[in-house]
Amino acid sequence: MDINYFKNKRITVFGLGLLGGGVGVVKFLVKHGARKIIVTDIKSEKELKSSVAKLKGLKNIEFVLGYHRIDDFIKVDMIIKNPQIPWDNKYIKQALAKKISVEMDSSLFFKFCKNKIIGVTGTKGKTTTASMIFDILKNAGKNPIRVGVGQASVLDKLEEIKKDSIIVFELSSWRLSALGRTKISPQIAVFTNIFPDHLNYYNDMEKYITDKKNIFLYQKPKDWLIINGDDEKIREFIPEVKSQIIEFSFNEKTSGKTVFYKNENIYLNDGIDVRKLASQKSLGLYRRHNIYNILAASGVALTCGIKFEKIKKAILKTNMISHRLEFVGEIKGVKYYNDSTATIPQAAIAALESFNEPVILIAGGSDKKLDFSEFGKVISEKVKGVVFIKGNATEKLISEIKKYIPEKDHTKFEVKDSMRKAVESANRFADRGDVVLLSPGAASFGIFANEFDRGDRFKQNVRKLR
Repeated sequence: MDINYFKNKRITVFGLGLLGGGVGVVKFLVKHGARKIIVTDIKSEKELKSSVAKLKGLKNIEFVLGYHRIDDFIKVDMIIKNPQIPWDNKYIKQALAKKISVEMDSSLFFKFCKNKIIGVTGTKGKTTTASMIFDILKNAGKNPIRVGVGQASVLDKLEEIKKDSIIVFELSSWRLSALGRTKISPQIAVFTNIFPDHLNYYNDMEKYITDKKNIFLYQKPKDWLIINGDDEKIREFIPEVKSQIIEFSFNEKTSGKTVFYKNENIYLNDGIDVRKLASQKSLGLYRRHNIYNILAASGVALTCGIKFEKIKKAILKTNMISHRLEFVGEIKGVKYYNDSTATIPQAAIAALESFNEPVILIAGGSDKKLDFSEFGKVISEKVKGVVFIKGNATEKLISEIKKYIPEKDHTKFEVKDSMRKAVESANRFADRGDVVLLSPGAASFGIFANEFDRGDRFKQNVRKLR
């Protein structure tokens, strides 16, 4: 597809949203000469006020907000849908029946981009791993461009690509679904882990896994897949892989190209030599799942032809990112950590296991139809105190915790309807030497706009404690 395709076309943008992706798509279409851009979203103009304001003054846009019209899906040249809108949506099905092209920002990007793409997926760790890959490539003298990381628009990044650019693209299961329909995979793929997630969107786990596997299904023999060798589910996919594989692991790997962690050190095996890349001590605040991300990122650096010494130096310059076991500060001997992007129980469990100190946990929120039994058990065993954020997931979590503690203590649960109240309660419970950890294990919708808003409010309220 040529980027001039959009000139004089009538395009429907299905789902404007509030995170910037829809706004980016509309601006891209305006820039590339679309004759008519229909922006339709089930949310009202009032709800989408901030996004609509960003498009003020642009020509050839018609807003259809608060409802949808069937003609906007069957009498257009193309539909570009929001990643979270399912392919079995009734309007999408009508469009496909009429042979109308339906795309997403990810599939369009892959069709337009001629440069090497490093795709990163997994239930947890996508953003951190993608950011670490970017840091390592940058510090090793390469010219990486981040795409799909955080809330930045995807299609805008096409303008930044130079001849020597390497793309680092964070790929959710939703964005991968579009690649699967066009049978495209990135030349270098990273698969961090697989856990139950988004079961409020997918009918079952297998459909979620099917979308995730598009990260490697259409790779060629000379391409690379970097996989978590400790994830049994991912290892089941290996017979389907056509590309070359690098495993990363917390267990020593002596055969093939691998990156592993042993005795508090990271080692790289390039297939000939096994050499030490970094020590746990040299990585400062990095904890267990940050180490996993570094292992994966180092594997990518190896596939990009970066020399060992450059990888070794570049690792030490990687940065922690917001909302992912982010150290917020220490107040009167209590350390505060923001892990708001832990939106599933397994991620929150991993965060808890990163600490040896007593933990006051802030948890709970909205349910994505996930199983909280193991999370409840771990909380009852490992947590000194817990403050809950109001939501239907919180009710499920409390029910699980009650199975493991005496009935006389069931009245001690505190459920708060704001982050301010939750932080104040956690602060009262905490003693010098404790950790206050926001790691909800649940989604944010309801009280917060998204998990980033939730984390920002946590940080704001912690700073007020000073």
